[in-house]
Amino acid sequence: MNHENSHKHGNCCHNEKPMGQHKHHPPKISQDVKITADTIFTCPMHPEVRQMGPGHCPICGMSLEPLVNTGEVDTTELKDMTKRFWFAAAFSVPLFIGEMGAHFFGTRSIPSLFQFALAAPVCLWSAWPFYVRAVASVKNRNLNMFTLIGLGVSVSFVYSVVAVFLPDIFPSSFREHHGNVAVYFEASAVIVALILLGQVLELRARNQTGSAIKKLLGLSAKTALRITSQGNEEEVDLNDVIVGDILKIRPGEKIPVDGIVVSGRSSVDESMISGEPIPVEKQEGSKVVGATINGTGSLTMRAEKVGADTLLSRIVTMVSEAQRSRAPIQKLADKIAGIFVPLVIVASILTFVAWAIWGPDPRMAHAIVNAIGVLIIACPCALGLATPMSIMVATGRGAGMGILFRDAEAIEVMREINLLVIDKTGTITEGRPKVVSVIESSGFTKDDVIQYSASLESHSEHPLAVAIVQKSQDLKINHYQVEEFDSVTGKGVRGRIQNQWAFLGNQALMDDQKIDFGPLQDKANELRLEGQTVMFVALGGKALGLIGVTDPIKETSIEAIKKLHEEGLKIVMLTGDNTKTANFVANKIGIDEVVADVLPDQKMAAIEKYQKEGYVVGMAGDGINDAPALAKAHVGIAMGTGTDVAMESAGVTLVKGDLLGIAKARELSTLTMKNIKQNLFFAFLYNVAGLPIAAGVFYHYGLLLNPMIAALAMSLSSVSVITNSLRLRTSKL
Repeated sequence: MNHENSHKHGNCCHNEKPMGQHKHHPPKISQDVKITADTIFTCPMHPEVRQMGPGHCPICGMSLEPLVNTGEVDTTELKDMTKRFWFAAAFSVPLFIGEMGAHFFGTRSIPSLFQFALAAPVCLWSAWPFYVRAVASVKNRNLNMFTLIGLGVSVSFVYSVVAVFLPDIFPSSFREHHGNVAVYFEASAVIVALILLGQVLELRARNQTGSAIKKLLGLSAKTALRITSQGNEEEVDLNDVIVGDILKIRPGEKIPVDGIVVSGRSSVDESMISGEPIPVEKQEGSKVVGATINGTGSLTMRAEKVGADTLLSRIVTMVSEAQRSRAPIQKLADKIAGIFVPLVIVASILTFVAWAIWGPDPRMAHAIVNAIGVLIIACPCALGLATPMSIMVATGRGAGMGILFRDAEAIEVMREINLLVIDKTGTITEGRPKVVSVIESSGFTKDDVIQYSASLESHSEHPLAVAIVQKSQDLKINHYQVEEFDSVTGKGVRGRIQNQWAFLGNQALMDDQKIDFGPLQDKANELRLEGQTVMFVALGGKALGLIGVTDPIKETSIEAIKKLHEEGLKIVMLTGDNTKTANFVANKIGIDEVVADVLPDQKMAAIEKYQKEGYVVGMAGDGINDAPALAKAHVGIAMGTGTDVAMESAGVTLVKGDLLGIAKARELSTLTMKNIKQNLFFAFLYNVAGLPIAAGVFYHYGLLLNPMIAALAMSLSSVSVITNSLRLRTSKL
């Protein structure tokens, strides 16, 4: 049977990695993966770093995270850092109060040995992780914030220890006017406490960004009711379900895995994947998705996708990958940090030299304190957090809205799109043909046309045949028994119904049978101009009527195109469908340009052409034939209602399959990049403004930065970046 519209179909499969994406993909997760010593860990800022078990990045010193996000939050380091912080606070607070009292209120200073007793546990135990990372940064030749912290704390503490136990080795330039060598135990201890506080806040924030994944995983069922080959029912763990298993879903239960209904009828709440509150009717042949909730009826289903292959698991994996990925702007931050740290060390040395030569007495004491202040104030920890924090929060926010970003690059580029290429079937349209016109010949009724047509098409699995059969079911029209059914290649089908030959197909089939449709021919042409596929129906050598089938335009498509036009985007329809149908749809919804009758490789060539013309191209599609174009575009946008291979090839997946999601994704992209730039501003504001003050440039104006204040400012810069990033969770879209 020859149908005029082309439709896209295909089994689930995996495509090659799209251009511009990371080459390595973490393994898909199962339902309850646990973090063990064998779990692969990676760095959020440097994805090339991988190792078995937890640890720290040899490049930036950040804590590594599991490569596969299971939603299980590993709080080991948070607990350790929290314990070290409270320990440091318990010792440094009395030390700080005692010394500040002596400075500001003229009270007696705490004896040096007592200061040492309070500071030593903090600087030797609480600060130990910083020393480890500082040494690693020097060994790996990747100087980072821990290099500066390790240097600052160790120099001030060691200097003070020597001043207490070997004061006679210091020359007069180190001594105060009373002849004593000043100690800075309170500075080193308080610095450690403040930096630990910053680490605790950072780790808590990073754990919060995983809440989206934890919520997603919490949606899945824990067990399934399997029907054995003997017909018995047994409750099994979800991980024990395999493809092909027959499962029973009782009223109110969660659908355990993705599959197809084999018997029963019910309504299912699919708001988890679609956002729509109205339950969807399910019957034999309907697809069901794991973690959606069954209504009042009972269903029996066959498992088709289990474990890591279910839609829920794929969503979790995509969110996990995106949260760990880096935006191109992060490369700028990394480059700046790589230059910044060595410059800070040089600035610290120059500060020491300048104060040692030209500073007031005690010159050497001032030199050491100000050099330490420079090291601490300039720590680029906020700079390192600026981009990853925003990306992690944004991907979690997007997931809650049904917008899944594969990586940070997709978030950054999404807002820059100025040309959007859209596939027709399944993207603009629903992708499911429906009968929209029934024209009867004289002497027959519309029900007659549907009844004979559906009787013939009940023997076919073609999408247009399914549409006709569905129409008969909607109208509750019974089918006739068909004898001698036959398919005529390229033309249609035929069969004997109540001892008469019935035919359904195209014009060529009717011409072969010399059946004249008379005035119905003009009506057929009118339906074609409206983008409908027309099928002729005949019975006993006479015209019975016409059936017009079309793929309905999604209700939201017109609104989405209007919104995207308002944002200044040029919209192009790129479709394998015929030009006549494509132009009809394009004119109806306001598409700027149409490219029709294209094959998958021609779609990719069209994308390349627009890119050469200077456009930043976004491509939205849902089928296997869209995959090359999705991969080629600057940002590929897959409809979540489409094929797996389309989603694998895209940078963004719209779970709801709604073009309005593109406008939301662009808005979230714009907000995220604005947030990142704000973070970078906060990070540089503290570093750049604090550096000359810490170096003592404004000393003659009475402005000198104590290392403790420097540590507080450095911690505040990290807190401000974290707080600003978390604002994305509630930003209005």
